[in-house]
Amino acid sequence: MPVVTNRGVDLHYETEGDGATVAFVNPVGYGAWVWGWQHAALAGPYETLVWDLPGTGRSGTPPGPYDVGRLVGDFEAVLADHGVASAHVLGAGLGGMVALEHARRYDRVESLALFGTAADGEIVDRTALDSLFAPRDDPAALRASLANAFGADLGAYPDVIADIVDWRAEEDADRAGFEAQAAAMTGYRAEPLYEVAVPARVFHGVSDAIAPTSAGEDLAADLPRGEFLAVEGGHLCFVEESAAVNDALVGFFDEE
Repeated sequence: MPVVTNRGVDLHYETEGDGATVAFVNPVGYGAWVWGWQHAALAGPYETLVWDLPGTGRSGTPPGPYDVGRLVGDFEAVLADHGVASAHVLGAGLGGMVALEHARRYDRVESLALFGTAADGEIVDRTALDSLFAPRDDPAALRASLANAFGADLGAYPDVIADIVDWRAEEDADRAGFEAQAAAMTGYRAEPLYEVAVPARVFHGVSDAIAPTSAGEDLAADLPRGEFLAVEGGHLCFVEESAAVNDALVGFFDEE
């Protein structure tokens, strides 16, 4: 697994496949497992790049607090280390904010696909966000903490939930990493969105407990080339409705 050091912190990333690069940026606290459904659909026709945000997985944990600007710098370090000239970028929650801000600051972004993303962190429900954390060594707590991540009852897909609990135990952030990432998300305020001129598809779960659907609608309306798509499900709607989301993503990328 390649590693690049940015401002004294080791950042681990992984790539697979050939073709145009699709880079993923994770939501608060979750490891790269969260993109497994999209990775399976895109690796092959595209090169996929996943990475561990600071405080998550194999990446180091710098002293907090974090902000989105720091994470943008980390993401840029990963892309530069791998020699990515341009990429389609997928981000969810905090990852969507990082993707959005990276597209404003750098010229590497070909298109944006954003999930559960708000342009202003004040709209984020901090209580619901905090409920997503659980200690990695507590399987029962890991399972229970998924309640606000999904729109459907967890009993709807028990085998998937069991796998997710196992992956979280290996890859998710510890308490310090989670708190630092959550602070970055709630502290974000987007700069003028008219500066982000790349094609942007804004997906939002209609039952998202972390950020209301109106946040996604407003974001899409304020982006010069934004398009809003409502998705059944919650903050991890791209997991719940992965087949429909993947079809939409492939169609979107093929257009660009």
